[in-house]
Amino acid sequence: MRRREFIALLGSSGIAWPLAARAQQPAMPVVGFIRDGSADGNARFVAAFRKGLNENGYVDGQNVTVEYHWLEGQYDLPALMADLVRRRVAVIAAPGNAPALPAKAATATIPIIFATGEDPVPLGLVASLARPGGNATGINFFNTEVVAKRLRLLHDLVPNVGRVAVLVNPRNASTAESNLREIQEAAPTLGLQIQILNASTIDEIDAAFATLARERPDALFVTGDAFLVSRRGQLATLTARDRIPAAYSIRDFVAAGGLMSYGTDLADMFRQVGVYTGSILKGAKPADLPVLQTTKFEFVINRTTAKALGLTIPAGVLSIADDVIE
Repeated sequence: MRRREFIALLGSSGIAWPLAARAQQPAMPVVGFIRDGSADGNARFVAAFRKGLNENGYVDGQNVTVEYHWLEGQYDLPALMADLVRRRVAVIAAPGNAPALPAKAATATIPIIFATGEDPVPLGLVASLARPGGNATGINFFNTEVVAKRLRLLHDLVPNVGRVAVLVNPRNASTAESNLREIQEAAPTLGLQIQILNASTIDEIDAAFATLARERPDALFVTGDAFLVSRRGQLATLTARDRIPAAYSIRDFVAAGGLMSYGTDLADMFRQVGVYTGSILKGAKPADLPVLQTTKFEFVINRTTAKALGLTIPAGVLSIADDVIE
């Protein structure tokens, strides 16, 4: 072989080998992550989810691609679910009732990792907690079970409270109904009257506070809902403006200026969703992963907000707080 032909052959093969190697590299698995609210409102939870993925050796953008879909209060999901199913994503991560139920309805084969505040068995997500069966498993974070205790803590923190307004997102129907059921059962035992206000948009939150300004309840109880979490800044501003003591489901509201929160440590819950998602990517089957039940709950008080409202935090309440924001 002549020298010129040998160099040409070597040059062409030198180019072909990397191309062939690249062609043989498998595509990164895709996780469809669906959550109500906005990207900004869920930044802390996304970080926790990624931490859970990392615990199983997965890094978003390096060896797995996570597609984030933010519902922002819109619950018409068939088109989104159909697209994820058509593209056969590796896992659907669906923390919250709003995405979990449509995901389960859309596919019986793609693994689903959910997180729900209600019992997933009657919801139809799994056959049982210990043996989920099917293609879904996840986390049960006791959203409704802690509602009565949150209401009691609000009662203990605010003296002479008699009438409490309850803010719910009616578009998140199953969560709203379960929360209201728990509240209406607990309220008479505490001598409380309940007024229900609905809000599914920014404007409806403003309208609800216009009602509060007219009717002047003694306190506000904001139910656990991802859309309402995403509007925590607006809610904190309005409660401060109108001097309304308010109780919330998670600490993010209190960090934004709300009075108090009691509920599941949602950051840990999102970490667990990430861990289970990583387990599925490594080959585990949803049917073999039992539904986890959260054990971390936290009671957080904002002392600065209490002072601004003219409230003295009772010593007994202060002693059981997990965190006091100054």
